[in-house]
Amino acid sequence: MPEISRFLGIVILMYFDEHNPPHFHVKYNEHKAVMEIKTLNILAGNLPVKVRNLVAEWAELHQPELLEMWDSKDFHKIQPLV
Repeated sequence: MPEISRFLGIVILMYFDEHNPPHFHVKYNEHKAVMEIKTLNILAGNLPVKVRNLVAEWAELHQPELLEMWDSKDFHKIQPLV
């Protein structure tokens, strides 16, 4: 379960051999969620509104890179939201 980014207590992970649609996992304190890369909708779980908005902002900035990682399975660190 490669960690691809971490910022403001938020951890973003992407797993090998996952099901479609392309997505990533988010952990923040006791909250967990799965967010679709293309739509930035939450597919499962929940996050506080502020955290969800921060993650969506980060993901929008890195959407092409996230989709490329999903397709290639060549996971690497992505700059955190600053």
